[in-house]
Amino acid sequence: MSRVGRLPITIPQGVQVTVTSENFVTVKGPLGELSEQIDKDIKIDIDGETLTVVRPSDNKRHRALHGLSRALINNMVVGVTKGYERKLLVVGVGYKAAKNGKKLELQLGHSHPVVMEDPEGITVEVPTQTEIIVKGINKQRVGNYASKIREWRKPEPYKGKGVRYADENVRRKEGKTGKK
Repeated sequence: MSRVGRLPITIPQGVQVTVTSENFVTVKGPLGELSEQIDKDIKIDIDGETLTVVRPSDNKRHRALHGLSRALINNMVVGVTKGYERKLLVVGVGYKAAKNGKKLELQLGHSHPVVMEDPEGITVEVPTQTEIIVKGINKQRVGNYASKIREWRKPEPYKGKGVRYADENVRRKEGKTGKK
């Protein structure tokens, strides 16, 4: 039995979950609305304030979809109640971030500043020049946009310069040594 798939999801107050006959799940909450198409083989039971995901058999495909489906629905419930955020740090001399309306401007050592438009449903905050906070209700879209920001200048292993996640541990290498 899937350790993730067998766990029930508690639906908090103020959250409405609807499931159509084709397994199209819609979750409405205080922060917004999310929807996802779940595989038709997986059965979704809503009993009061708990939601359980049941697989029809123990074949490999159903076992794989069991935990995935439960995780997707749980991420939607958490997203519409609390939301998700990803914090990035800009490290390096002259590297900085600034917010200009709906645009994020990054100075990362390129000849021109990198300008990125905020996608719909995602908000970006820049509390300091070296911090970027990406927020939204869709976990996948928040992580994807944070990774796109990081791709412009990944942290390098010698000085650690670049854009990194706040919880990321950058492995540092020793530089060249002189002749003895």
